[in-house]
Parts: sequence; structure tokens; C-alpha cells
Amino acid sequence: MSTHAPNEARVIPLRPKTAPAGSGGAAGAPQRPATAPQPPEPKEPLWRDLVGDVLRRERLAQERTLKDVADEARISMPYLSELERGRKEASSEVLAAAARALGLGLGDLLSLAQEDLARHARISRLGRSPVDRGRTSPTARYDGLCLVA
Repeated sequence: MSTHAPNEARVIPLRPKTAPAGSGGAAGAPQRPATAPQPPEPKEPLWRDLVGDVLRRERLAQERTLKDVADEARISMPYLSELERGRKEASSEVLAAAARALGLGLGDLLSLAQEDLARHARISRLGRSPVDRGRTSPTARYDGLCLVA
């Protein structure tokens, strides 16, 4: 039988409760100094999300509907919607058709997505601590055009 009253929410903790500070924990075990929790490092965006954002941004800038662009690109409207939301990984042929329907070349579409990726990389580097900012990996810069097949 349940011990909680009906019509009341029951809270089930996802993490075990930790011993309060000063309780000593295990006998003779040294206490770790409390450190401020570090914010999680922002995730690098997926290529399909970047391309989808560019497609949506360009379509909305032209004040065009999904149906209009999908018809011109000869792809289904639900599929174009999935591309814009980053839910589908499109082939280069589909990306080229969507880009052409928006008056862009495939290179233009990929270049705009690469600019967004570079902007994201700069922002994530700025968010790191001053000590970490000086450290860069060989892949930390995005100066060229990224092509994905």
C-alpha cells in the first residue's frame, strides 16, 4: 500500500542525498573542499541544425511559405520542415535544390552555415575562463568553407 496521500504529487529523487557538510562522511575520510559548480560547456551545434537554421532564415527573409519553397525545390513540404528543424540529414542534391529554390547556390548555403558555426565557436571560446581562452586546439578556428557530402 502506498504511503502518500491521494491527489498529492510524490517526489522521487533522481540522485542520492549527500551527507551534510561536517558530518564526516566515512570514518576518517578527508572532506573535499566545496567548489563552485562549473556551468556545462555549450554543445557544438550539429551541421544539420546550422543548415536548417540558414534555410529557415532565408525563407522567412523572403517572406515565403514552406509550401512555396518545397514546391519549387521539388521536395515534400514535411521534409523541408524537417530539414529546417534539423531533424533530417539531407543529401547534397536536396540541399542544392532547396538552396536554388531560395535563390542561393549550394556554396552560398554552406558558407552561411559555416559563418554560423564560426560565430558559435567564437562565442563558446569567449565563455571560457581567461586561463582557458589562451589555449586553442588546431581545430579551434574555422576560417574556410566547410563542405559536407
